[in-house]
Amino acid sequence: MSFSKLKRVLLLSVISLLLFSSCSRFNKIMKSTDNELKYQTALRYYADKKYFQAMQLLDELIVVFRATPKGEEVYYYYAKSYYGTGDYLNAAYHLSNFAKTYPNSRYAEECLFLNAYCYYLDSPIYSLDQKSTLDAIQQFQLFINKYPQSSRIEECNKLIDELRLKLENKAYQNAKLFYRTEDYRAAAIAFKNVVRDYPSSGFVEECLFMSLKSTYYFAKNSVPAKRKERYNDAIEHYFSLIEKYPNGKYQKEADRIFEEVKKQLTPTEDQKNVTLGRN
Repeated sequence: MSFSKLKRVLLLSVISLLLFSSCSRFNKIMKSTDNELKYQTALRYYADKKYFQAMQLLDELIVVFRATPKGEEVYYYYAKSYYGTGDYLNAAYHLSNFAKTYPNSRYAEECLFLNAYCYYLDSPIYSLDQKSTLDAIQQFQLFINKYPQSSRIEECNKLIDELRLKLENKAYQNAKLFYRTEDYRAAAIAFKNVVRDYPSSGFVEECLFMSLKSTYYFAKNSVPAKRKERYNDAIEHYFSLIEKYPNGKYQKEADRIFEEVKKQLTPTEDQKNVTLGRN
């Protein structure tokens, strides 16, 4: 056997021995009836970022110390261990529950903030379901209401803005998808909703124009009996756009649509004759 191969074998043997020894020691402590030993060991595991081991020990101690002064510390580190493992939904539950159970604790503010932050970390890209994003915004707002003088307020507002931008982008992209698939009625509503829900958005001008455009195509593709009403809706969308952006970048195309709509609403000579009863 070569020297380098021998070194690898020895190293693996040492690692295996350490792992076995560590597991054996952990199992021994888990079976122990010395709750103080379990608690101190759990804190060492937590400090070493061995959150799974800390959590297992603390889980047994929550009931043991619940009615004692130490119960607060045990539950705090238990909740924070969940956070350390990256299990953010369970962490959010326990962090929130800690703040409710121990509202006067020195850890209560931190836990309520981390509860909201867990939902923030669980928030996916804009194209996926945004329940965690909405929950995060709600929880950050609850934190702001509870601790209006907190040093974390600025960070909360920054994170809320980031989350709202994600919701805004999702709403905008959904509206564009309706338009691309030629569902013009849904597109018009969706673009209008972006403007209503996100009035400071950088998409407002485009959405007002696309709402006009979608309404126009919806009217154009409607049955004759519905066209007049829907072309009038398009005119309302046109005036909403030019009132807010009188010299906007979509003005030229918006004017073209407006002229086309007016033509559709102006009776032809044949239509006039029919109305007057002439042959």
